[in-house]
Amino acid sequence: MKLILTQEVPGLGAAGDVVEVKDGYGRNYLMPRGFAIAWTKGGQKQIDDIRRARQTREFEDLDSARAVKTRLESTAVTMAAKAGDSGRLFGAVTAADIASAVSAAGGPAIDKRRIEVGSPIKSVGSHSVTVRLHPEVAAQVRLEVVPA
Repeated sequence: MKLILTQEVPGLGAAGDVVEVKDGYGRNYLMPRGFAIAWTKGGQKQIDDIRRARQTREFEDLDSARAVKTRLESTAVTMAAKAGDSGRLFGAVTAADIASAVSAAGGPAIDKRRIEVGSPIKSVGSHSVTVRLHPEVAAQVRLEVVPA
């Protein structure tokens, strides 16, 4: 099955790429979650629009991505979340929460879709998240979650 990716899918491709996947993976996972749309001959216009939008979001070059990486890694990010007495959060910390906490801490504005959280953050304490700034550059951000 040929699909056009609308978002970056780790291990598969970036937004705007045309990929060939198994039918079940495309029909049952990628398309329902909005990660891909069906490929058609008229889909080339959609591919161009997606690639244009991706280029505006990406950093201009590798050097600027490395500069943002050093800025991100030197920023101390602390965020408050509702937690119980045992330190367990009511809910989980999302990528959007992390992006707003980085901005509030004085760091650069980052897209929430670039943030990769290994396992869901559901407790107070120190956590590490990855921010993919460029296909070759990833920053490790230390996040301190404190009870509100």
